[in-house]
Amino acid sequence: MRSAFHQRLGTLTQQLGLMCAMAGEAVGQATEALLNADLVQAERVIAAQVDMVAVNARVEETAFGLLALQAPVATDLRAVVSAIRIAADAQRMGALAVHVAEIARMRHPRPAVPDDVRQYFTEMGALAGQLAGGAREVLLSQDPRRAAQIRRDDDAMDELHHQLLAELMDRGWTHGIAAAVDVTLLGRFYERFADHAVQIARRVIFQATGH
Repeated sequence: MRSAFHQRLGTLTQQLGLMCAMAGEAVGQATEALLNADLVQAERVIAAQVDMVAVNARVEETAFGLLALQAPVATDLRAVVSAIRIAADAQRMGALAVHVAEIARMRHPRPAVPDDVRQYFTEMGALAGQLAGGAREVLLSQDPRRAAQIRRDDDAMDELHHQLLAELMDRGWTHGIAAAVDVTLLGRFYERFADHAVQIARRVIFQATGH
């Protein structure tokens, strides 16, 4: 029974890693759609959310099955509970990528972001993909030290977000209220995406150490 239990825990970990990879791919494609006013790419990101929801459902089914049938305690219980929460974080990352794609679709055929702030979103998109990849690595390696590095990587996203907001507050902003609202929302989406990657890292640390 212990062997079967840990085999199913391994399946959970692989599913969670897949969700992080899917979120990373989604935010990369959404950023491309945003910067290039690519309607086809935006629609692809939005449609793919169904796949993320399906994987999350499989995670929950596996996790609740383990809780009901195996009655795990201590470290094993932390692993199962953490998996449920990690899946929720990963699914939220995918949903935030969809929000980016939805703004790209809404503003099509015009780019949703002015040229003045385009570089911020280029960097934020790349960093979001990097954080999703880091979260996947942490899940598969269960390495608390690598998890701590994600928190430091998140600082770079926070700095970009602060710079973006400063650009919006500049009296030289000439792109109107609608563009300012779009840029504010988009910046928040990327910042929250990074925050969920950090939460996944924290949950891995908790799973490994109990703290």
